[in-house]
Amino acid sequence: MSKIKIKNFGPIREGYLKNKGFLDIKKVTFFVGNQGSGKSTVAKLISTLIWMEKALVRGDYDKKWFSKDNVLGNYLTYHRIENYFHKETEITYTGEAYSIKYKDGKTTIDKVKDSKYALPQIMYVPAERNFIAYAEDPKRYKDVSDSLIEFLSEYTKSYRSLKNPALLPINNVYVEYEKSNDTVYLKGNDYKIKLSEASSGFQSLVPLYLASQYLCNTIKDLKNSESMSSDEEMRFSEMTAKILSNKSLTDKQKRIAISEIGKKFNKTVFVNIIEEPEQNLYPTSQWQMLLSLLEFNNEEKGNKLIITTHSPYLINYMTLAVKADELRKKIKTIDLETKLQNIISLKSTINSKDLSIYELDEKKGVIDILDTYDGLPSDENKLNEELNESNILFARLLEIQEQL
Repeated sequence: MSKIKIKNFGPIREGYLKNKGFLDIKKVTFFVGNQGSGKSTVAKLISTLIWMEKALVRGDYDKKWFSKDNVLGNYLTYHRIENYFHKETEITYTGEAYSIKYKDGKTTIDKVKDSKYALPQIMYVPAERNFIAYAEDPKRYKDVSDSLIEFLSEYTKSYRSLKNPALLPINNVYVEYEKSNDTVYLKGNDYKIKLSEASSGFQSLVPLYLASQYLCNTIKDLKNSESMSSDEEMRFSEMTAKILSNKSLTDKQKRIAISEIGKKFNKTVFVNIIEEPEQNLYPTSQWQMLLSLLEFNNEEKGNKLIITTHSPYLINYMTLAVKADELRKKIKTIDLETKLQNIISLKSTINSKDLSIYELDEKKGVIDILDTYDGLPSDENKLNEELNESNILFARLLEIQEQL
């Protein structure tokens, strides 16, 4: 299992105070907390370090390249967190193939012994994805982040791959692509509109859903195809060496070029990292969206779903997914299985051991893990506490009313 330790980086100070400071990156991992608590910071670090590990395994770069001074900071520009370093910053990532450590301004890399490694397809879904569906050409805006541009690339491939209208998980609405005008449409029972004219909820959901589904299916297709031959791998190494030795290219240009030719390698798992998947969605729509993401994640054993969220509904829904998995394993009759399927898709359940929910405190700069009871996520979490706060405030208003 991969894990990460973070201290004194951005808003995170002491970091996680248990497990020797290491957060387990499980099959499903949630990060919750207030604005500025570091949820996205952790997710972006995980994204970068998983990519670095993949680059090392694939041979894009060697350990000496990544051990250069401030090389980690150079790659964190992709997520615009390169200025989050402090003098006391300490980051340690232990993956399935490599351990990457940053301390005292230096990066050290060690190979993990006797470990099986599955080459991942990594997708980072930024919170500003609504912009993609609304703007006609997001790439022409100079301040658009690299992560958004790359997500746009995957989303574009996903809708252009549609042969027929695709049913979305909410509102019985279809998404359709017309090649003649390169436009994405939403189709209901009695209407058809451009996605750019649709509600903000659909503008948030459609790119997330289509790109996730597309990459999930791509991984399945790649697993069924032939892997690269030894000759192809040799040619890849030669091309990589030429790119790295080209002094006219920036580090960013080298990363992009190597990433493009490296796409020929067969990836076998999908790491889906999503900021605020609940964005602009009604609670029941959040539930249907989450079920879809869990189903995609369950397609392959090594897939991972990493989510940052402000939604108490998503945490409560994860309790349902865990409980359903528990019941699914005990059910022995078709009747009970059907009843369970009518409540939650059996393809979207999750074992409690495969789920971690971390809470971040923006005031103390620390990270804690949400307690569980009988394997189920506790309802005593920060998001639910905020819901209860409104009841407390209303009770205080009633006290004033009684004194009138």
